[in-house]
Amino acid sequence: MGSTQIQNPPFPHESFDTQRKHSYSWFSPETGIYTSKHTSIQLPNKPFLDVVSFILSHKHQGVSALIDSSSGCTISYTQLPELVKSIASGLHEIGISQGQVVLLLLPNTIYFPVIYLVVLSLGAIVTTMSPLSSFHEIKKRVSDCNVVLAFTISAHLEKIGKLGVQAIVVPETGNFDSSEFSCFSKLMLTNPNYMPRPVINQNDTAAILYSSGTSGVSKGVVITHGNLIATVVLFVQLGASQYNYPGWENVYLAALPMFHVFGLSLLATGLLSLGSTIVVMREFNVDEMVRAIDRYRVTHFPLVPPILMVLTRAKSVGSYDFGSLKQVISGAAPLSKNTIQEFLENFPFVDFIQGYGMTESTAVGTYGFNTKEIRKYTSVGLLAPNMEAKVVDYKTGYLMPPGEKGELWLRGPGIMKGYLNDLDATLSAVDKDGWLHTGDVVHFDQDGFLCVSERLKEMIKYKGYQIAPADLENALISHPEILDVAVTAATSKEVGEIPVAFVVKRPGSALSSADVINYVSEQVAPYKRVRKVVFTNSIPRSTAGKILRRELRSKMVSRM
Repeated sequence: MGSTQIQNPPFPHESFDTQRKHSYSWFSPETGIYTSKHTSIQLPNKPFLDVVSFILSHKHQGVSALIDSSSGCTISYTQLPELVKSIASGLHEIGISQGQVVLLLLPNTIYFPVIYLVVLSLGAIVTTMSPLSSFHEIKKRVSDCNVVLAFTISAHLEKIGKLGVQAIVVPETGNFDSSEFSCFSKLMLTNPNYMPRPVINQNDTAAILYSSGTSGVSKGVVITHGNLIATVVLFVQLGASQYNYPGWENVYLAALPMFHVFGLSLLATGLLSLGSTIVVMREFNVDEMVRAIDRYRVTHFPLVPPILMVLTRAKSVGSYDFGSLKQVISGAAPLSKNTIQEFLENFPFVDFIQGYGMTESTAVGTYGFNTKEIRKYTSVGLLAPNMEAKVVDYKTGYLMPPGEKGELWLRGPGIMKGYLNDLDATLSAVDKDGWLHTGDVVHFDQDGFLCVSERLKEMIKYKGYQIAPADLENALISHPEILDVAVTAATSKEVGEIPVAFVVKRPGSALSSADVINYVSEQVAPYKRVRKVVFTNSIPRSTAGKILRRELRSKMVSRM
């Protein structure tokens, strides 16, 4: 059981007797633990099992695995296993071995999932980054993770070379005409029989994905093969099982970045176990989205709120049919009720759901579930099978019943191994009983659906990307004319949230807002840029020195 003890009375708003009158099979008033309304699923219990073998062992009738949306270049399900073995053999020949870290610094490409599976099949470890990352960010990642090899695009070749790391340039389409792709082409042509057979334990590290966690700077989230197997079953296969047609008939449009846990777990991992077709957009634009949905008869579209708004607008103002669409799932950031309503009005026959997961839970958490009787579009769905939850009042420690708000704690097979080289942060996020303290304020309604209210954690969500305020603060405080700084989020209808910097200048400084924005822009990826600057005399802090971001947000409302 959890480390937080039930106090007397256990629920501040109801007595034990009153609470027991509400009989929920999925909630225990004695322990305060919520369980899934779904039937538990038996996960593989063999200790020596890797996620790639698990994925490729599934039988299905899938034909096309990955299709480049613009060129039509395709990798079939027949080709996929042999391609993985060939590239793995080639990497083994150049010395890549179990436990080494390989960086995927790539945009979406049909080769991203292939390379990802290749690295994992060798027992090596994947870390992913946005292709928009700055040299400073890449350098830090290479150092933190001890990266030995990078798969990247030609634009980053020189940067990687400066760091002393071998780089392999990957074509963004199926076009191998340029000589810069010769190394990758050679890997693909390696004899697949040279691939080693490493002994991989489910508890071995498979990936290091970065997240700001519940607070602070970005941290490396250590994900195991067992975590990824749980994601395949409890997130991806669960979602497919809700419909009365086989997974290999589904066509997914991959507009989500595969370097992010949402896209990685779904598009580069789980769907390949079902035989689904994944149509890969190298970069998002409206015209390509519309064309791809029509050309490939896309049935499923996982997305983030800004893309949902673009899709809704395209349907409302254009003459597009989008008749093939069956399901749209939104995640990574909250949606307003108005945005959901507008979508439903334009797509009345599409099943719209939301889900909840974190990098630290390997995207496993909750999943939307609509029936003829219950359609809770504003919720993030029901707890996934095998997952447990608590809702804890963050001031008193009380365990909250259905209908009452508190911080969400999660426990189950998706929870990370820990943060890379940061025991203190790990112990702060995951307690001794295995509960992940998410930092999100939630409540379960009377039907067991989870509703997210706000975040205790400080992360800014811009177009679905995660931005740690501390990362921007560390960059800004290095400016010689800045005495103090704090970064918080401002709400934006178009992109979700934008970073706003509160800056204390040195006396007599002529520093302008443009100077601040330009300074940080040189050090971070474009999506992380500060969008607004507020000059102030001081930064509000608690007695412990913690930035009081809620006060900043209140001050921002009065100034903007």
